[in-house]
Amino acid sequence: MQRDNKMKKNRKDIISKEIINSIIKELANEIIGINAKNVTIIKDEIQRIEDRRADVVAKVDNEYILHIEIQNSNDNSMPLRMMRYYTDIKFYHQDLPIHQYLIYIGKSKLTMKNEQKEEKFTYRYDIINMNEIDCEKLIQMDKPESLILSILCDFKDRNKQEVINHIILKLHQHAKENERKFREYMMMLEELSKNRNLEKLVEKGEEMLTEINYETLPSFNLGIKKGIEKGIEKGIEKGREEGLEKGIKGIYIFEKDPKKIAQIMDIDEKFVKIVISKLSKEKK
Repeated sequence: MQRDNKMKKNRKDIISKEIINSIIKELANEIIGINAKNVTIIKDEIQRIEDRRADVVAKVDNEYILHIEIQNSNDNSMPLRMMRYYTDIKFYHQDLPIHQYLIYIGKSKLTMKNEQKEEKFTYRYDIINMNEIDCEKLIQMDKPESLILSILCDFKDRNKQEVINHIILKLHQHAKENERKFREYMMMLEELSKNRNLEKLVEKGEEMLTEINYETLPSFNLGIKKGIEKGIEKGIEKGREEGLEKGIKGIYIFEKDPKKIAQIMDIDEKFVKIVISKLSKEKK
């Protein structure tokens, strides 16, 4: 049982490490906030006998070294581990300062410290709790890796199912009918969703996609077909309007401009404004 739990934690760490390596520049600028122009992953294998490798080590604008560790659970020894990574990296890059960040993706509340106090010095690093990052920052990057990672972030007051449906639809678009690639994306999304107890919502999102996947539809307009299908018994036009409203609601989470929404869905801007007006009244 203990071994299984360890394997599951390692799987999340590996997935997160792969994702962060793929979007390191965007992550550095949008999440860490370092305003980097050029971020280059360093291939040096900084490894000890214990088979400990630093997760991400990169050179930023040839000015300093960026070190990022991904952590899926609280570890009281983390300050010592980070300090050990610091000395290992410094041995290879003695002429550059090192900026260290621990990115926590765990399910439990963050309790780890970010410093190690000794008699003659205090060592510190920064901790970023993904649970406190606004998911919109990652979703707006519009890359498969950032979309997957956004499942770990703060949804704020947004409807969770709508956000997850949006993530899944965007991943499907990025896969471009490559079913194998889409399944890879979904495997990573499903695995990380467990850290936020969102597995059931991801399953529902997948079901939603399966129901409407037989038609090639515009971006967020995928919800329209489902609405029309339900409307066969109640009247085609009513079903179409319901579907359109669902599509508008899905886009409105991240795009507030009625004109842009109308362009995305290829529908009348006046209808978009009516639906947005309804949404505003519902929130009040």
